[in-house]
Amino acid sequence: MIKKFLVLLAAMVFTLSLASISFSEGMGKEIKGSVTKIEDSKVTILDSTGKAKTIEVKNSAALEDLKVGDTISVKEGMLTKEIGGSSSPKPAAPTPKY
Repeated sequence: MIKKFLVLLAAMVFTLSLASISFSEGMGKEIKGSVTKIEDSKVTILDSTGKAKTIEVKNSAALEDLKVGDTISVKEGMLTKEIGGSSSPKPAAPTPKY
C-alpha cells in the first residue's frame, strides 16, 4: 500500500513539475513587434512571425506617448519603445547649381 502511494506521489510531482515548466516558458523572453492595439495597461503587438500577442505592461508610464504603429520590445512586462531609422546616415540633399 505504501509502495503504491509513493509511486503515485512521484508521478504527481513529476507531472506538476512539467506543467510549471510549460507555464513559465517564454516569461523571460523578449518580444519585439509593432503596436496594433492599446487598451488600458495592455498592448497588443504583431511580432515578426505575424502572430498577435497581448501583453500586460508593468511600466504604465511608457504607454503615455505610445501609439498604434510604433515598434516596441517587451521583456518581463517592461515596455521599451524602439528608435526607428537605420544605422547609416541619410544622404545629404543635393546642392542646387545656378
